[in-house]
Amino acid sequence: MNPSWTIRAWPARLWQADGASDLHFHHLDTQVFPITDEDAPVSGQTVWRGAGADGDVGVAWDWVMLSRDVVAMADPMCVVTNLRLLGDGGEVLTSWESARHLSRIVYGLPWQKEVQRVVQRRLDD
Repeated sequence: MNPSWTIRAWPARLWQADGASDLHFHHLDTQVFPITDEDAPVSGQTVWRGAGADGDVGVAWDWVMLSRDVVAMADPMCVVTNLRLLGDGGEVLTSWESARHLSRIVYGLPWQKEVQRVVQRRLDD
């Protein structure tokens, strides 16, 4: 198990914001949260890892299953990462400024398919 918050313990990696979508990530882990309310949707978190020039970079976020075929980010503004994105002048971007770059990374990944695979496997058990 690789909870998303563990990525915060990884060494910070600086990366040019405009090149963030060029990073290549692979699926590391997806967790399904225990269901405590039968009316609540299935939800969990997914963790992805990539290789940066100086070492591993990670991104993770919570997700929620809206219907059998639809999975969405629980909060698109809440991506956990050890990336510290740099602006054109070399300044470290704020979380708010980094959000659109991180969204590009997330939406470029086949994460919905991976989450659906894990959920289906769990239902089959």
